[in-house]
Amino acid sequence: MTLWKGRLRSAPADELMAFTASLAFDRRLAPFDLAGSRAHVRGLGRAGILTGQEVQVLLIALQRVGEELDGGLFEFQPGDEDIHTAIERRVTEMDRDIGAKLHSGRSRNDQVATAMRLYAKAALVGLAQHVLALQRVLLRRAEQAEDAYLPGYTHLQRAQPVLLAHHLLAHGWALARDLDRLLATVDRLDTSPLGAGALAGSALPLDPDAVADDLGFARRFENSLDAVSDRDFVAEALFDLAMTGVHLSRLGEEIALWSSAEFGFLELDDTYATGSSMLPQKKNPDIAELARGKSGRLIGHLTGFLATLKGLPLSYNRDLQEDKEPLFDAVDQLSAALPALAGLLATARFDTDRMQRAADVDTSVATDLAEWLVGRGFPWRAAHERVGSIVHSSLERHVPLAELIEADPDLGGDALFLLEPGTAVTRRTTPGGAGPGPVAVQLVRFRDRLRVDDERVSHAGE
Repeated sequence: MTLWKGRLRSAPADELMAFTASLAFDRRLAPFDLAGSRAHVRGLGRAGILTGQEVQVLLIALQRVGEELDGGLFEFQPGDEDIHTAIERRVTEMDRDIGAKLHSGRSRNDQVATAMRLYAKAALVGLAQHVLALQRVLLRRAEQAEDAYLPGYTHLQRAQPVLLAHHLLAHGWALARDLDRLLATVDRLDTSPLGAGALAGSALPLDPDAVADDLGFARRFENSLDAVSDRDFVAEALFDLAMTGVHLSRLGEEIALWSSAEFGFLELDDTYATGSSMLPQKKNPDIAELARGKSGRLIGHLTGFLATLKGLPLSYNRDLQEDKEPLFDAVDQLSAALPALAGLLATARFDTDRMQRAADVDTSVATDLAEWLVGRGFPWRAAHERVGSIVHSSLERHVPLAELIEADPDLGGDALFLLEPGTAVTRRTTPGGAGPGPVAVQLVRFRDRLRVDDERVSHAGE
């Protein structure tokens, strides 16, 4: 069945159908299309376009279609161009005359846009729940870390010691921004396009406000041209998912590094590692590597879709069919990646002794030595130069740093306590810093943030 047989008298070419059909990937929109169709039918009833009996017939038919789809009993036909056509065709088979009224006052343009928004709301809220689950794991591991510390890095070079809890929570706060973006996108997309028709609305006495309320949208569209052509919400969602993917990639990169023999900071549980087909000794961080690798795929979806949108005139163009596959795939990839990383981190073993040995090298206290001089009246640049010169001499002459510090007239023996293992990390006292005091406060704030965000997610899209 085609929806334009009155205008085009020849059957569509097989090549046309093969190229334009979207049924292979838009079947997942079925429950959202059914929801939109039920709301549309009720709206037609309120407008007096359908009788009460006709409304009931169509609602029962739509329920049966949903049951057939859920039970795997729905029989798709070669002419089913997309899931929307397939559902309407099946409803019409159940009652030819009344089924033919289902599409009154509606276009596939506003129909598809409605289903996509309903899908995006549900999918993004679901991903926000996965983000929260990973954040909870990070919080739990941060709490378990207690006073363990490791080197903090810049340029992948050891910089200053930081508490392990502080490092783990850094990833947690990045994910908090991801969750913010997801919920903000849900709020912006929470607009019903149903009633916009093909592009100009309808001459029938429809009530888009009532239909929007029926579907649980926060509002209806303001401009029918914009309503059917707007895919900003898809682009925004793809950015949100790509940014989340980038954050997961960074986490994956650290897991891959930390689990290597060269770092040795982390050992993967066997249930979240893979082996090698050739190398019997291997224990590979495939989850971390795939999280890192799939970020490129997510970025590609975003850039590709933006390129699709950039040259389109108002209002609807078939190019907009390309909104579905990138969004579906991005949702699928993150829906798998977030729980996998959560499981990996929940079961991994941190080698805190090795972390602390790596952090306790003498040169990691260089900044503390310079700040110690500043506390005694030295200008920062002079203190920085003095300590840098001492470190250079220690490395160049192979003289222990402690010996040169003790011999320095402005440092001397009083500064040697800074070299004691674990001392440097305890000196980070500024808010948000990596020392025990600020991290204790941060843990409380992060727990509070998760409680608030859990409530936000539970009510998102209502």
